[in-house]
Amino acid sequence: MIRLNELALPLDHPPEALRPAIVARLKIADADLQSFTVFKRSYDARKKNSEIKFVYIIDLAVSNEAAVLQRFADDHHVRPAPDTAYYPVAEAPASITERPVVIGFGPCGLFAALILAQMGFKPIVLERGKDVRRRTKDTWALWRKHELSPESNVQFGEGGAGLFSDGKLYSQIKDPKFYGRKVMHEFVRAGAPEEILFVSKPHIGTFRLTGVVAKMREEIIALGGEIRFESKVTEVTLSDGRVNGVTLENGEYIVSRYVILALGHSARDTFRMLHQQGVYVEAKPFAIGFRIEHPQSLIDRARLGKYAGHPELGAADYKLVHHAKNGRAVYSFCMCPGGMVVAATSEPGRVVTNGMSQYSRNERNANSGIVVGISPEQDFPGSPLAGVELQEQLESKAYELGGQDYCAPAQLVGDFIRSEPSTALGEVEPSYQPGIKLGDLAPSLPAYAIDAIREALPAFGKQIRGFDRNDAILTGIETRTSSPIRIKRDNASLQSINTRGLYPAGEGAGYAGGILSAGVDGIKVAEALALAMLADAGIETEATA
Repeated sequence: MIRLNELALPLDHPPEALRPAIVARLKIADADLQSFTVFKRSYDARKKNSEIKFVYIIDLAVSNEAAVLQRFADDHHVRPAPDTAYYPVAEAPASITERPVVIGFGPCGLFAALILAQMGFKPIVLERGKDVRRRTKDTWALWRKHELSPESNVQFGEGGAGLFSDGKLYSQIKDPKFYGRKVMHEFVRAGAPEEILFVSKPHIGTFRLTGVVAKMREEIIALGGEIRFESKVTEVTLSDGRVNGVTLENGEYIVSRYVILALGHSARDTFRMLHQQGVYVEAKPFAIGFRIEHPQSLIDRARLGKYAGHPELGAADYKLVHHAKNGRAVYSFCMCPGGMVVAATSEPGRVVTNGMSQYSRNERNANSGIVVGISPEQDFPGSPLAGVELQEQLESKAYELGGQDYCAPAQLVGDFIRSEPSTALGEVEPSYQPGIKLGDLAPSLPAYAIDAIREALPAFGKQIRGFDRNDAILTGIETRTSSPIRIKRDNASLQSINTRGLYPAGEGAGYAGGILSAGVDGIKVAEALALAMLADAGIETEATA
């Protein structure tokens, strides 16, 4: 196979234009082009008033590959295509009867369990929340009726926190083994749109993602795996520095010397339990801030210019960074085009926000987090769990400012910049459910964060005209941008640095940030665990030979 990079075509080109463009670029006869697939399609809108084109990366087969590659030996746009197929590292022999345990069924746990099941290891998955159908019902109860279910919500349940989000499937992680392609292919096999395999910023959206996750669960079960919902782990049994099993809230004990910790970033009680039992945990940086909402049409015009509203481009997004005078970095986070701001708390008496989009991204507003980076050294020194405690304090204050009924405190951008409480909305209608309470957001975050965001918003307005418009809405607060802790693991074995057989993984353990990277990390730890099981059983594989 040959990979052809940087093939540009007009935005409105017909599908049949791709083949002759490839033939012309390679200077071959049409009959010599045996097949081709689009590996990636992107566009560059940085110069919004210039012509926007689609730019393709194509993988293709030709009649005389060696001759074509030789002819383009000095052209870095024509190269041998890498092998992006996934190859299992092991296969479970019948002699191994011990079953690995996966704690958590978000993207990381989902892919860890799927890979283990596909290799024949028959995992047992323990998820504290409910399946997608019941979880969705509980989540809507908070949004519509102010009724919180602490174990079944935006954070906990099948699909993890990523289920109620924009469903973004892109990441900046290094992926030399192309695990990301495996993630994408499994999503497509389970019903996701095939375009996620090649569009530059793929996403699925909440409603479609629920069906995809349920289909993948069915495959795990069909391959001998077991999924247990409403099965909260309250203790991990350790002996001589090794895990031996886990205890559930109902008192049941499950024996296993191989446990994957695929926790979400909100599993605070589990973080505390692991720390108390002596599993090594350390504090890590995260970010705090607000959600900001604008009309999506404003973002489209600012980012796409004359192409705003073009059906092939969809709703526009953005990525912004500002380095404030007080030394803080302020940046946009988890931008949701055509989406909504949602209640994302998992604990009574606390308010926290998140962003969510459906596949269509056709809601009236765009939203993103506007957050400030914080670190344990500077902002929450001491205990490894100090970041957790800071999050809890801020979310409790937000609950108070919002009226103590899970409504969120909010303020118009212009009023926030001028340090004036808001009393009435403008043209921008907030999307947050169950509702907002206008006022002053300054008491909701530390002064350094408020000062940095006040400085950043006008700076962002210079990059995106109208970003700092007076009636744009800030909704508080955003605190769960990433895990406040890291359950440190050995770089080679991927096991906890002081607990053998325990595999910290995914976002909650501090090793991922988003659906794709969490899924990739799930694959990595599943492979590491499988090889360890075989090695402990004295079975040699190509990977361990």
